Amino acid sequence: MSTSDPGRPTEFTEAERDLVGRLLQRRYGKPVAIELADAELSLDPARTDLTTCPTLYWNERRAHFAVCKIATGRYRCQFFYTDSEQYGTGREEYDDLERCTLDLLRVQADHEKQSAGVSSGATAADLDGDDYPGPPML
Repeated sequence: MSTSDPGRPTEFTEAERDLVGRLLQRRYGKPVAIELADAELSLDPARTDLTTCPTLYWNERRAHFAVCKIATGRYRCQFFYTDSEQYGTGREEYDDLERCTLDLLRVQADHEKQSAGVSSGATAADLDGDDYPGPPML
């Protein structure tokens, strides 16, 4: 997937793909197929144009995941179940692919537990001052 579009971010490197693959292997205990895709994103809120960004896509346990490369060393991510059920990590972008992927997996796992009614065992006193409302809906 090479491109001559100077505004398009560079493709994921083999090292970046391998890193995400290792993180998924560790999370799920098995190899997970990662697909190369493209996503059209608005990179500048002041503009209406979209930029085609290289994307790593996988699905596991009824959830779909996307990590988009918006520039060299800069990433955005989300997971979704349906077109109307899309979630992010609460962070607009990352400069570390490992942190981006780990946060995405953690937030999705938390959402999965919350949806299943699994509690952490924490009481209201333990959570006093913790305003975490769950993953942000996109």
